[in-house]
Amino acid sequence: MDVLALLGIGVLTGLTTVLFGFGGGFVAVPVVVWADGALGADAMRVATATSAVVMVVNAGFATAVTPHPTLAALRGGGPLLTLLAVGGALGALAARLAPSGPVRWAFTAYVALTLADLLLRPGFLKPQAPADGAGSPGRDSTLGSPGGAGLPAVLGAPIGAVAAFLGVGGSVLTVPAMRRAGHTMRTATTLANPLTLALALPAAAVSLLGHTAPVAARAGVPLVGTVDPRAAGALLLGALPVIAVLRRRPPRIGDRTHAWAYATLLAVVIAAMLALDA
Repeated sequence: MDVLALLGIGVLTGLTTVLFGFGGGFVAVPVVVWADGALGADAMRVATATSAVVMVVNAGFATAVTPHPTLAALRGGGPLLTLLAVGGALGALAARLAPSGPVRWAFTAYVALTLADLLLRPGFLKPQAPADGAGSPGRDSTLGSPGGAGLPAVLGAPIGAVAAFLGVGGSVLTVPAMRRAGHTMRTATTLANPLTLALALPAAAVSLLGHTAPVAARAGVPLVGTVDPRAAGALLLGALPVIAVLRRRPPRIGDRTHAWAYATLLAVVIAAMLALDA
């Protein structure tokens, strides 16, 4: 039954990878915490590590099938991608050392604060015009500043560290920033995938090479480092076909509806995490 649930959530992660740029990220964390509940306090650590592996594959696949003209917005973004990778590695290392309980509550609190920011601060539900005046909001041709689609390179390290430490994925931090730089939701979420890949790749490597928690053997949960390969495999099995189909035939969603759907999904994840803690 756990495998069927993971496959179902995998389909959802595929959908959110294409529509919201999550790559799996924080959508996968609650279900892995639930599936590996036998690990007790270590379930959150395993969930964030497993999420990183899922994000690498999903975001990598989604990036590979993204049209090159869209990815051209990241031309010159080498410093940003490098710092995202550095932050991702540091965040994953910190997650291995930190107590799982506080990380679990920090995950929920961070997503809740992000949701509040999206709803209360202008610029997300309705995009603002780019600062340089190029183009107009609501058009996919508006790609923001070169070298990171409107994201300053200096933000790479903290974004990567927070995303990897909490397992939330890069989209939760990068999409709002790109949205406020004047991007449409389609452009912001599409560009979130290569940015997520940059931070998730080193985070996944750190997780796979980490020491397996002793409780895993007693609970009968086979791990590779701190990653649950069974959960990751089931999530990816559900996600990859969805990504392949939706990248070829992306659904047409109004920009405002797309933004509200993003915020609604954050609320659902918060509710799921609170339910697990109940």
